Amino acid sequence: MSKSVETEGALETRGIEQVPDHERTARTRELFPTWVGANISVLLLTMGASLVVAYHLNIWQALVVAVAAPIVSYGLVGLIGIAGKRGGAPGMALSRAVFGQRGNLLPGSLIWVARWGWETINAVTGAYAMLTILDILFGIEANSVLDMVTLLVFVVATFAISGLGINAVQKCNKYATYFFGVFSVLVLGYLVANTDWSKVMDHSAGSTAAVITGVGMIAAGGVSWIPSAPDFTRYLPRTASSKAIVGTAVGGAGVVVLPMVLMGAVMAVSTPDLASATDPVSFLGEILPTWIAVPYLFIALIGMLLINSMSMYSAGFTAQTLGFKVPRHWAVSVNAVISLIFGGVLMLVATSFMGSFIAFLSLLAVAFSAWVGVFGADMLRRTEYDGEAMTDTTRTSAYWYKGGFSPAAVAAWAIGLLSGLMFTTSDWFTGPLAKNNVIGEYGLGWVATVVISGLLYLVLPKPSVTTPAEVSETTEERATAAV
Repeated sequence: MSKSVETEGALETRGIEQVPDHERTARTRELFPTWVGANISVLLLTMGASLVVAYHLNIWQALVVAVAAPIVSYGLVGLIGIAGKRGGAPGMALSRAVFGQRGNLLPGSLIWVARWGWETINAVTGAYAMLTILDILFGIEANSVLDMVTLLVFVVATFAISGLGINAVQKCNKYATYFFGVFSVLVLGYLVANTDWSKVMDHSAGSTAAVITGVGMIAAGGVSWIPSAPDFTRYLPRTASSKAIVGTAVGGAGVVVLPMVLMGAVMAVSTPDLASATDPVSFLGEILPTWIAVPYLFIALIGMLLINSMSMYSAGFTAQTLGFKVPRHWAVSVNAVISLIFGGVLMLVATSFMGSFIAFLSLLAVAFSAWVGVFGADMLRRTEYDGEAMTDTTRTSAYWYKGGFSPAAVAAWAIGLLSGLMFTTSDWFTGPLAKNNVIGEYGLGWVATVVISGLLYLVLPKPSVTTPAEVSETTEERATAAV
């Protein structure tokens, strides 16, 4: 991240307000490590194994899934990220221009709550990695007290990085990219030397439906980052290349998703239990040789730490848009406390770690997708966002619309969300249309949500789009009328 007046210090103090043009000096290539760091998750190994064990795909079909999933999901991440350079503000602040000042509280609240689950899962995975490292290196066995201590250490470290702000997040992602590259070479060497490749290549092919379902499963994780995309592009100048924004998102995610999913698929041929491991971190730490288990566990720890830091960084902005009138770094602390509480419950009570993860992931994708459909459709007609109108939460705001709501946006979002849930299947909830149709059986409920909410928003009558200059004139007129 290039230095600017606002970000040259260690602590980023800017919240949801618009970044002035003279401070928007970032470069698109700096986004590449951001999306690398967002995907360094060992859970991708487990999902890659699931493609072989649960979906019965062969290695070539797993390759198709591993290539297609980041293109689909991070293509959308990049497209929504374009709004960040247009408006110079976080995603959920820009969302006020679409949904209205009060209407934005509806998707904002749901997305914020959904992040609790993401951050809880990541915190627990990171704590498991720490526990296994202590066991391998020092012979310290896990217990309830140590579980909570490692969880606390992980959450505090996450809060420290996300609390410092964009510079700290970007710098950590940059170094993690190099570390992940070394780790990938180690694992690749181990797999080449120790895998029965004839068994891998002879694995029978699965159905086309299973391939599509696999793409949806892997892509769902990327969909959860879409509302956060503008948070990391808001320091880009307005002249930044839109094509480069999309390309760095897809490329950064792809260089992680592709090898991790394929590694998991190859491992599953000889170790099928990987696909159903309740604790995938310690499971792989036990079956791998020490020389590769230790770096594997460190990359697991670093990956979860970075993913959680990015999530909490964005969650701080979401909390501010919901009315938490505190500085950004203190808004981040709200999610830190929540992930600590829920993480403790999951570690001490939950019996199926991976089952909880998949169930949450499927519902999470639908919740985020309804917002994506509406916001993305709005981007087709809106190329500018007014900073003053976004931060003005009173009736004088040009983004107040009708009683603080944009009826078209709220209605399209709600209908799209409900429609998507009807096609969704998970351990926690099964919609009435989840079976006996292509959308439900292929796990495409989140795709249906994007399409339905987006099309509805396009056809419903909407407030006219005004330029920032026109917004200012309207605001002055309303203020004069109020006096």
